[in-house]
Amino acid sequence: MSPEQNVPGSSPHSAATTTNQALESRRSFLFKVSIAVNALVAAAIATPVIGYLLGPIRKKGAYNSWIALGPLSDYHEGETVLATYRNPDTNQWDGDTGKVACYVRREAADTFTVFAVNCAHLGCPVRWFPQSELFMCPCHGGVYYSNGDRAAGPPERGLFTYDYHVTGGKLMINAGQMPTLANEAKLVKGILPCPGTSKPTIG
Repeated sequence: MSPEQNVPGSSPHSAATTTNQALESRRSFLFKVSIAVNALVAAAIATPVIGYLLGPIRKKGAYNSWIALGPLSDYHEGETVLATYRNPDTNQWDGDTGKVACYVRREAADTFTVFAVNCAHLGCPVRWFPQSELFMCPCHGGVYYSNGDRAAGPPERGLFTYDYHVTGGKLMINAGQMPTLANEAKLVKGILPCPGTSKPTIG
């Protein structure tokens, strides 16, 4: 019998068992590491997707807040002027991209119509021409009267408007999301909604 065979704990079976245990431990460690890495990658991919899917069920009005458009003295009866406000759902680093334009028309002392700047066709910004008293869209030729009603072109409805109220001598509008049929903004003069919809408009 060789000397190596007489050394306690040095049997081939014992050595093989130790080697197998080390291999199993290493495999288990690498398996857990791979699971952790895959979980991190899956979370990074899934986070924006989940946010997109859950976005529509966000509480109604969560984006909106009452925003001041300035003192009433900035607006004169019978005139339509361009105004801007800061979107409440933006961050400081958004800069000027966080500003949103709208048109304000003062009908009487405390009666206003605040129009969304976007054309009701495909959302291009419309321009106000005081000489002709018309809103015109440069993209596809949409035209609106001074009260927001559709005059000509592809739009099938009038301009969208914001809810407003007067507080402390200031004009306030409920803004954040752009007024659309989807968030139940009212339409000028109760123009009928898009074809295929049955919900009546307010106005």
